[in-house]
Amino acid sequence: MTLYGLKTCDTCRKALKALEAGAPGPVTFRDIRAERLTAAERARFLGAFGEKLVNTRSTTWRGLDEAERAGDPDALLEAHPALMKRPVIDGPGGLTLGWDKAAQAAHLST
Repeated sequence: MTLYGLKTCDTCRKALKALEAGAPGPVTFRDIRAERLTAAERARFLGAFGEKLVNTRSTTWRGLDEAERAGDPDALLEAHPALMKRPVIDGPGGLTLGWDKAAQAAHLST
């Protein structure tokens, strides 16, 4: 199982802690700022989540001008990795976005 996020993100830290304690297998954390997503990973995530993958409530988003905001989501995520809504979790429970009850149910063993 791989958790994609930022090491400074509180939600990512909560998710990682819960997954390490209750996931059925090993958990790998990937800091997308230190090790950026590949084009194939961005395409896969955008295919699964569409524009919901771009966090329009982030500080990074608020710092963009209107022309940048109107740009292609793939190009935005390539240029600004912190714009990705997080965490994205890839595991036996499938690909999930965020750390809500559905993501927890999909990835934590009961």
